[in-house]
Amino acid sequence: MSNEKIQSVLAENRVFPPRPEFVQKARLDAARLAALRAEAEKDHTGFWGELARKNIAWQTPFTKILDDSRAPNYAWFNDGKLNAAANCLDRHLGARGDKIAIRFEGEKGDTRNWTYKQLHAEVCRLANGLKSLGAKKGDRVIVYMPMTPEAAIAMLACARIGAIHSVVFGGFSAQSLKDRIEDTGARFVIAADGGNRAGNIVDLKKATDEALASGCKTVEKVIVYKRTGHAIGWTPGRDLWWHELLEKQSDRCDPEWVEAEHPLFLLYTSGSTGKPKGIQHSTGGYLLGAHMTCQWVFDLRDDDIFWCTADVGWVTGHSYVVYGPLSNGATVLMYEGAPTIPDAGRFWKICQEHGVTIFYTAPTAIRALMKAGDEWPAKYDLSKLRLLGSVGEPINPEAWMWYHRVIGKEKLPIVDTWWQTETGAIMMSPVPGATPTKPGSCTQPLPGIAAGIVDDSGNLIEQLDQGGYLVIRKPWPSMLRTVWGDNERYIKTYWGQFKNKYYVAGDSAHRDADGYYWIMGRIDDVLNVAGHRLGTMEVESALVSHPRVAEAAVVGRPHDVKGESVFAFVTCKGRRPEGAEAEALVKELREHVAKEIGAIAKPDDIRFADNLPKTRSGKIMRRLLRSIAKGEEITQDVSTLENPAIVAQLAGKA
Repeated sequence: MSNEKIQSVLAENRVFPPRPEFVQKARLDAARLAALRAEAEKDHTGFWGELARKNIAWQTPFTKILDDSRAPNYAWFNDGKLNAAANCLDRHLGARGDKIAIRFEGEKGDTRNWTYKQLHAEVCRLANGLKSLGAKKGDRVIVYMPMTPEAAIAMLACARIGAIHSVVFGGFSAQSLKDRIEDTGARFVIAADGGNRAGNIVDLKKATDEALASGCKTVEKVIVYKRTGHAIGWTPGRDLWWHELLEKQSDRCDPEWVEAEHPLFLLYTSGSTGKPKGIQHSTGGYLLGAHMTCQWVFDLRDDDIFWCTADVGWVTGHSYVVYGPLSNGATVLMYEGAPTIPDAGRFWKICQEHGVTIFYTAPTAIRALMKAGDEWPAKYDLSKLRLLGSVGEPINPEAWMWYHRVIGKEKLPIVDTWWQTETGAIMMSPVPGATPTKPGSCTQPLPGIAAGIVDDSGNLIEQLDQGGYLVIRKPWPSMLRTVWGDNERYIKTYWGQFKNKYYVAGDSAHRDADGYYWIMGRIDDVLNVAGHRLGTMEVESALVSHPRVAEAAVVGRPHDVKGESVFAFVTCKGRRPEGAEAEALVKELREHVAKEIGAIAKPDDIRFADNLPKTRSGKIMRRLLRSIAKGEEITQDVSTLENPAIVAQLAGKA
């Protein structure tokens, strides 16, 4: 990273202390948070060991906390035994058996509730069904489902028998599904006939059949949950209906007690080579991370209605729809469909009707809802909300302020969380009863997380506001254990850059005078413009701070003189500008960026579009934008996009 400092739009000076009325009832205040940090600093492994003993239900207690003899392949609590499904269900059957565990709403408005007793019974039936088909501990099971309670049931049923689940996001194509089946060597697929999304049926069974027709020789059975009821293909002897399998099964199934290091799940994330990496998470360490961060970050209370809008196909859905909230005995809300069906008030209508108290969503969704207009949340009673959260990418200050002002009524804490698929659980975040917040900063590491920023040589950077590589300096329980089937790739990708000394997150960051961290985007999203290194997040935030701009995505384009030039894709509030209006706005935005950051950061190209190319999870497909900026032929699979038709407009062909 360059030592040259370029002033960032994220150098915020607005500070929002926790409100006294929240602090009064909070799980953690500033004094208790400081005490936890001091305990972790004094005895890092002992701190995590004590939390594991007090907060996780063990069948066989562990005697050793951390085994670092094969570092960086760390092992936590490895002689202890437990079961993740038992931690999420069985231990609540007494005091919380009749409490609602999952509240569900489908895109078409259908609703269902599952109590902890009912959820436990259904998980046991599916677990017994899997066992009747020959599934056993260590087998891999692919879960390819819409965002319904049955997706969580499938995950928990696998955990109950010690099978390793790998959830594939329902928006992924048949080819993506095939790649994951073959890499895991899965014996079973649990799918649905389809799901409802944006007024359409997502044909999951058709994609499953296409994937299996072109390979996947390890798959023996496909269990199909009937969600949409549309006509589907059927392979006798291989395919069987979920309801027919379960009606024969007992609602009791003893949990398989597994070693703490036994893999709980594999979750695939994109890699720089284009080949997805199967991130492997353990049972004990992962569960501890998800459980504790739910308490610390969300100030979780027994009467909360917790809504994390993420799909279970992503790690956020694993940790904060299923394992974290359910291990704490919480009530979670699941919603199947798109946030703007039938209109832009859908999320806020759901919050009103279900009495949501904690709302956790992505900056992409926040910006889209902000673009739709303040009148939509104004139609609904959001008075039950008491805490807001942000996840998935850095949130720009303008979106943060809209969230604070319009949704939070300038009263609710916002927890801006930084973490990754690989970390398993939240690593940095405000603690709502203790941490003053700044728009755009994830503030500080949570207790027991030893973060740092280093330069190109791996030296810790102490100088304020100097950017560098974000690293984690000590192992933590919820960390990934390896890349499935490729430990060499695990070591090279996450540890190799600094000789196995640090976990390298792949993000750039800087720290301000209060010790707050500011995530500037991926290291590979840093542009080198005439010898100056610019974080794409910096330029995007500068653009979005202009009153006409709703959202922006910035990529680099090869340039004969400067090495790289800045290419910006912009969506505006209101209609898309064209002709002379567009030309005038381009000039205005370039000058605005120059004023905010410096002339070096002015975009050479600005292209307006109705939307950015986002997957159904809200992620912007930056590789696609890079190809468009370079004028390359589009070869990427665009089937996962929320609106595939936008590609032509972005490419200037519509």
